[in-house]
This record gives sequence, C-alpha cells and structure tokens, in this order.
Amino acid sequence: MKPAVLRPQALRDQQGEVRYYRKQGGSRLAVRAAKAANAAVDQIEFEPGTGSPTLGKLLGIPGLRTWRVAGFPLLWCCFERADQLDVVRLPGERQDIAAILDDELASR
Repeated sequence: MKPAVLRPQALRDQQGEVRYYRKQGGSRLAVRAAKAANAAVDQIEFEPGTGSPTLGKLLGIPGLRTWRVAGFPLLWCCFERADQLDVVRLPGERQDIAAILDDELASR
C-alpha cells in the first residue's frame, strides 16, 4: 500500500466536481460523487500499479497512470513514486485532459 497525496489542484478538482454534481442533481448525487472519488483513491492506494498507462503513453508523459471513478465520467491522474502516489488532477473525461495535464506539469 502506498498513500495517495493529492496535489492542491487535485483537491480543488474534487471539490469542484462535488459542487457541480450538487448543482446539477442535488446533495445525494454530490455525496455519491464524493464517495466514488474517495473509493477510487482508496483502490489505487492498495493497488498502485493497476491504473491505466494508456493516456500517459498517448500524451508522452512517462509514468502517468489514470484510474476511473466508478459511475462518473472522471479520471484520477497520478504518478507512482517510491513512497507515495502523487495524485495530480481529477479531470472530467470530456475535458481537454492533454491541456489540463500540460498546464499542471509545466507549473512544476
């Protein structure tokens, strides 16, 4: 098991998604989204190598893995480090993920 460390922008992404689902479908939907996102993070903590490397390969970002949030069109984007999971962003699948990640990684 490796602990997941969410970057500040990943936390803001998650908060924004919860607000979005609250506005669109009410508090119950927002709670479901929050729980699903947290469950996905828990899963990658226990099995860090199981995230998909496909997006990272397509974008030319070595080591990037993604993990889908069950029931929602969201992807956790992370890197496996020696002692932790570096969780970068939580974009929606319909967003320009390449641009989002490019902006995030360029600022580091």
